[in-house]
Amino acid sequence: MGGSGLIGAHVADVLRERGHAVTTLARTAQPGVDHLLDLDSASIDELRPLLAGHDGVVYAARTDEQRPLRKPIYPAFRRDIVDPVVRLFTAARHEGFTRGAIMGSYYTYFDRLHPQWRLAARHTYVRCRLEQAQEGRVAAGPDLPVAVLELPFVFGRAGDRLPNWAGPLDRWARSRSPLAVPVGGTAATSARSVAEIAVDALEQARGDDIPVADENLTWKEMIARIAEAAGRRRRVSRLPASAVRASLRSGGILQTLGRKESGINLNHLADLLLAELFIEPASGRSLDPALRETFADTASAA
Repeated sequence: MGGSGLIGAHVADVLRERGHAVTTLARTAQPGVDHLLDLDSASIDELRPLLAGHDGVVYAARTDEQRPLRKPIYPAFRRDIVDPVVRLFTAARHEGFTRGAIMGSYYTYFDRLHPQWRLAARHTYVRCRLEQAQEGRVAAGPDLPVAVLELPFVFGRAGDRLPNWAGPLDRWARSRSPLAVPVGGTAATSARSVAEIAVDALEQARGDDIPVADENLTWKEMIARIAEAAGRRRRVSRLPASAVRASLRSGGILQTLGRKESGINLNHLADLLLAELFIEPASGRSLDPALRETFADTASAA
């Protein structure tokens, strides 16, 4: 599921490289997609014939956590993130599947690591990612282990498929606008690394949570390396934490006045941006090839 996306395409490639037969399902037509299916509305009965004859399933559909929606936003995020996974793994259980994987978010890792941050209570997106993992596993049942890959920023390319945030960052790095970022930083990985870890989890029939990272980068390091990958060596300066908090607080106020909210709540986003959202890297792989893949030709690809 999600075979038209960046990660889904890489997972399919790695599966085929290792000799597995693959069928891909997606909402949109792309090279390599076998069946078109609206995951938001597909019923269990519609899913079962497409799953029949297979042994494992990967859910790689993504959600834009920053899109503002009219309050209350929880029902919409649940319909998008949780309900399709419950139906998918219910259908997979009925078809006798023995392994599965969900492409999740590293926010669930930090929710476990730092319960005092109250991420699920503050951010609807994190709440729904937690429910996605919990309810997906319940739907799968005890004989279908489901690994959840907790993903940070993912770099890379699959044909013309890029991370959804690559275009804006590329334009910023190439512009004459100052490059100024807050303290803090994030784990990051490549789509190829994600695919290899996902296929390892399927082959081993793992059912645990798997935080994924190739490198940990401060925001300053990330933007500088993006600019370099785009062919622009540029100075990156620091934004004062107070300015970051004030700007996001203003954005939160405007959303509140418009009776809207994002999946990652702007009123609490500064706490995340100013933190070091780091994960112990597992691969030892440099991100440079994936950075070049993402940004060297982004402008022409767009």
